[in-house]
Amino acid sequence: MIRPLGAGRPRIVPKPWGEERIFAETGRYAGKLILIRAGESLSYQYHNRKEETVHVLEGILGLEVERAGEKADLHLGAGESFHLDPGTRHRMYAGEADCLVVEVSTPELDDVVRLADRYGREGTSRP
Repeated sequence: MIRPLGAGRPRIVPKPWGEERIFAETGRYAGKLILIRAGESLSYQYHNRKEETVHVLEGILGLEVERAGEKADLHLGAGESFHLDPGTRHRMYAGEADCLVVEVSTPELDDVVRLADRYGREGTSRP
């Protein structure tokens, strides 16, 4: 089988809450599939430069968001999206079922400032 130029498999990054499947990474944009296991959550974080939009494919995505001191706890279902500007504090989590999310963003994948993390990763950008 001949593969078209640029075709390949995503880079899988195991995480304590699930995994990221990075399917696009260029100097201008990045794309990943994020699998959040039931009952798990990402760190409470923000980005200095990275701008991202998340789109739910499966499950219910819990999304804690804080902008300019205003906090919200959102629940997004399949087909719903949310945009996060740099500096927006946020945490994604899954409820009783796994959640699959597409994230498209600017390319600064290591630009993460962890404020709180149940897996002991506060203050780091490691997976």
